[in-house]
Amino acid sequence: MSEESKGRAVPGGRIGRLGGMGRIVGGIAGGIVTEGARRLAAGERPRMNDLILTPKNAARVADQLANLRGAAMKLGQMISMDAGDILPPELTQILARLRDNAHHMPPKQLDGVLTAEWGRDWRRKFRHFQAHPIAAASIGQVHRAEMPDGRTLAIKVQYPGIANSIDADVDNVATLLRVSGLLPRELDIAPLLGEAKRQLHEEADYERERAMLERYRTLVGDDPAYVVPGSDPALSTGRVLAMEFVAGERVEVLEAADQATRDKAAEALVRLMLRELFAWGVMQTDPNFANYRWQADTGRLVLLDFGAARVIRPETQAAYHRLILAGLSGDRDAVRVAAVETGFLGAAATERHRATVDRMIGVILAKLDQPGAFDFGDRAFVPVLRQEAATMAEDRDTWHLPPVDTLFVQRKVSGTALLCARLKARVDVRGMVEGYRHASFGAAGG
Repeated sequence: MSEESKGRAVPGGRIGRLGGMGRIVGGIAGGIVTEGARRLAAGERPRMNDLILTPKNAARVADQLANLRGAAMKLGQMISMDAGDILPPELTQILARLRDNAHHMPPKQLDGVLTAEWGRDWRRKFRHFQAHPIAAASIGQVHRAEMPDGRTLAIKVQYPGIANSIDADVDNVATLLRVSGLLPRELDIAPLLGEAKRQLHEEADYERERAMLERYRTLVGDDPAYVVPGSDPALSTGRVLAMEFVAGERVEVLEAADQATRDKAAEALVRLMLRELFAWGVMQTDPNFANYRWQADTGRLVLLDFGAARVIRPETQAAYHRLILAGLSGDRDAVRVAAVETGFLGAAATERHRATVDRMIGVILAKLDQPGAFDFGDRAFVPVLRQEAATMAEDRDTWHLPPVDTLFVQRKVSGTALLCARLKARVDVRGMVEGYRHASFGAAGG
């Protein structure tokens, strides 16, 4: 049995979780000493960041976060996806393990949670309850169960102590980033940390997630491109979410599909993201690949996990609208102004690095202006952007955090683009966006 298939109890107490974070820091410190000595012996003079961002240190972080689960692991997932084109490839690859490689609860701990939620005779509710989870993630794990009436359900069970550990976990990870020197002390991340805590508390509220799940079912309606499972309110609680089990394969299987199938799936992904942003005003902001499944027989995307679904403010919708229309116009100055207005770029960085910003905008506009469908598989422009961004990033005095609402929307936009790139898909993005040229923004959920 592999280490990943074994159950490891989730540390529920403050001391246990603090000890886990301490092992992360201690492991990194030991790795820095070892790697630093090796490089000095080789005649190098390494920078501290070079010693921190090593594959071995990343592996230590990934393993400990996978054991802690909860907010610590969720933040690791966010870093691996949101910064996929900026972080070193080795670090990105290792952190990506956190997307779906959490350890699961051992049977005794699982029984304790379900007994607390359903009572001691909870097994009598089912014809069969599969003890080994079919999925394990940051907040909870999912089990397959058969009901006496023949229905098959997916039961998501929250890890014990996760909700109570969120604030401390976020603060501990923030401290780790500060101590490591990866973030400048002058950068005010308090608003982001506060919002991260708020969203993670929402994700730990399974009653809220069930409401969002049903809301999405209504919004998607009878669209043949998607499947949203229904919920079972009788078995759902604040820490257990019971849903209809919907069959489907990991979305990554599409990488081996023919071009037409990959394009169809990617078109559905992009169309969903645009509808969320410009039509519904409600968005599932966690584009983790594990939150999608593919039904080859029906050609439909299965949409899962609505804990990170959130209402998007009309101001944010309008800001994205202005930025996208500026991009469609091909006007470099209009894009730069819109990027500052929406908070994507800081005014100080734009003023100090005007030439670099303009070169980056030029690269993006050239890519958007190519005739035909947008080729997500053509990533030739990414290294150019990475190099330009690295130049700006060296000027830490001009680092800037976009508005929190924008950060969560951008996470979905970037994640969707990343998945389309994995599929090497070709999508008429321009034509799809044109359909929202005259969109207006008011009450959410329309």
